[in-house]
Amino acid sequence: MLDQFSRTTLLLGKERMQKLYQSRVAVFGIGGVGGYCAEALARSGVGRLSLFDDDRICLTNINRQIIASRSTIGRYKVEVMRERILDINPGAGVEARKMFYTRENADFVNLSAYDYVVDAVDTMTAKLELAVRAEEGGVPIISSMGAANKLDPTAFEVADIYETSVCPLARVMRRELRRRGVEKLKVVYSKEAPLTPIEDESNSCALNCVCPPDVQRKCDQRRQVPASNAFVPPVAGLILAGEVVKDLSAGAKGGEGRP
Repeated sequence: MLDQFSRTTLLLGKERMQKLYQSRVAVFGIGGVGGYCAEALARSGVGRLSLFDDDRICLTNINRQIIASRSTIGRYKVEVMRERILDINPGAGVEARKMFYTRENADFVNLSAYDYVVDAVDTMTAKLELAVRAEEGGVPIISSMGAANKLDPTAFEVADIYETSVCPLARVMRRELRRRGVEKLKVVYSKEAPLTPIEDESNSCALNCVCPPDVQRKCDQRRQVPASNAFVPPVAGLILAGEVVKDLSAGAKGGEGRP
């Protein structure tokens, strides 16, 4: 019988699709990168998804975030993403966690309960904590490096963190992970050198913040608000999802091609 995953089944085969359906994936960060990743995982047939983000949708998210529109401004990102996923696959299990992942609350999340962890957050401390905890728990993880301040969506690559170059975020991650004894981390990163945002008083988020009133981390509290667009972060998110699907479905019988 045909269903919403029939075209994917033609590529992967029934056994791989069943493996995806039985998998549980955690996506940390439901923004320009993580939102597209979460939706692609849902559209690929991943059966259980846990979404972690405490942010609300802002007017300035509309240029790049799949969940952002005029009608969703002010709503929690994880709640809107959960609704989208259930509209795609009503049979999916979707957990919406309004949570900003930190070292202080990391004990409240059992990463070992997941078959895969996706790091699409934009803070260094959270990325490091996720990488360390995932390694300690023996859980596969993939991490997105910098996608802001870039214009070339074709410059992304998948590599181990210690094989990366150019990306400033990856450089700091390499140093800090080495200090913590983490010997490997699968990442999606870009070799495009980041651009300097063209900011003035008229378009400065720091001076004209339009975040919903009860948001905890407003633009005017940030050291620098990054520039972004509609086509670079989504590509990073889709690459993340593709790697997760490939890794989760590995070993099951199915199509010959790489998913």
